[in-house]
Amino acid sequence: MMRGLAPEARYGLAAALLCAVVLLFFWPGVAHYDSVAQYQQVVSGAYNDWHPPVMARLWSLSYALGWAGQGPMFALQTLLWWAGLGLLAAALARSGARIAALAVVALGLWPPLLGWQALVVKDGQMAAALVAATGIVAWKRFAERPVGWVATTAVLLLLGYALLVRANAVFAVAPLAVGLLAPGGWQAWRSRTVLIGAVALAALALSPLINARIFGAEPSGVAATQPLFDMAGIAHRAGPHAVPMVPAETWQRLEAERCSSSVLWDNFSIGKRCDYIQRDLTGRPRQEIFAAWMRAIRAHPDAYLSHRLAHWNATMRWFVPWHFPQAVPQAESLPNRLGLATPGRQVIAFDRVAGWLANSPLGAPILAFAAALAVLALAKPAQITAHGLAVSLALSAVAMEASFLFLSIASDMRYHLWSMLAAWLSLILLLTQPLPWRRARIALLLLALIALTSLGARLLLPQIGDDYAALLR
Repeated sequence: MMRGLAPEARYGLAAALLCAVVLLFFWPGVAHYDSVAQYQQVVSGAYNDWHPPVMARLWSLSYALGWAGQGPMFALQTLLWWAGLGLLAAALARSGARIAALAVVALGLWPPLLGWQALVVKDGQMAAALVAATGIVAWKRFAERPVGWVATTAVLLLLGYALLVRANAVFAVAPLAVGLLAPGGWQAWRSRTVLIGAVALAALALSPLINARIFGAEPSGVAATQPLFDMAGIAHRAGPHAVPMVPAETWQRLEAERCSSSVLWDNFSIGKRCDYIQRDLTGRPRQEIFAAWMRAIRAHPDAYLSHRLAHWNATMRWFVPWHFPQAVPQAESLPNRLGLATPGRQVIAFDRVAGWLANSPLGAPILAFAAALAVLALAKPAQITAHGLAVSLALSAVAMEASFLFLSIASDMRYHLWSMLAAWLSLILLLTQPLPWRRARIALLLLALIALTSLGARLLLPQIGDDYAALLR
């Protein structure tokens, strides 16, 4: 049937068919813990900023029309995911890069990515919006046509949604937005660097105002989680008197009960076993908490850096055991009374395979991060269209992953969904053109070193387990 079609039509049709298959296979999507919490806001009509209010407000539109459950949001992120990948693959096929086009479509089926993309959660929404924006621009750029105002409007809406749907999305969105829409090409890298910084600062300043004034989200105290996580890490390493904002007796009790962790902050959340530390912070102004956080960092930089590097290693899954929690995609919806259903049992088998691959070095965010760095070192964005797009994607991935060095409180694999997709897409685009062999060989050796050291750690370190509860023991 496809033999008589143009190459771009073949890949566009293939992406559409795969989209339909994915919708049927995973329907109605998996309701994560965050999904249930957000849907509770949709049902009650009371919104807060712990989870992105833009996603809850969008979800409320389908709920108001009588379409209950997670199906509408799952359909949205699946359609955007395959639309973006399909447009990119079709653009590559039209330009003659058919192997690259096939690789793009295959990447959309890569189990560690697809398994997590089946969760109706902010990370999947962000990744889908960004890949859709990338696909629209790629379709125009590979044909050497201007993006046009209609496509530009669509791209801006997608980028804006991605920006608001995750608190730290600005690190991924700012470089991608500049790379996709700013004129001049990457040869004007100095001006683009300034523009990326300006976009990031504007987004950081405006996002809280948009959440509060446009989406009507009440403050939840989520901003204090990062200071608490870091102050606990400092106190664990530098002693109970290192962070005087919380009494030394509280830090000593936390230490005796082994509450502190560089992997995630969840032991301190309300309802968990170490939530009593919240009593020492309740009612404190946010400015006071942030000031104490900064003082602790300045007073104990070694303890802070040790804590942050340990966390970055955990979330990037470099030197970790093979079975490290939060790598296996969730196959069943969290039990709830809101009508959020669970997909069929076929998803359980699929996610076992996805989890094995995600736990392996091939599924580690650190390997994708290294690949993105290699793209930045090898690409010629001023000369080759595919390389210009590759640099935009690689910068987005690198900036997002690097941000976890300083702003991250958990190590879920889903946080890296966009970064890993963008990194591997950038590598596919890079390989559409011959590369300088000597530099490419060095990059390949570094990638092999990352993979081998990751494998060694997985084989030698004691296993923890795959479930979330293993991290809270």
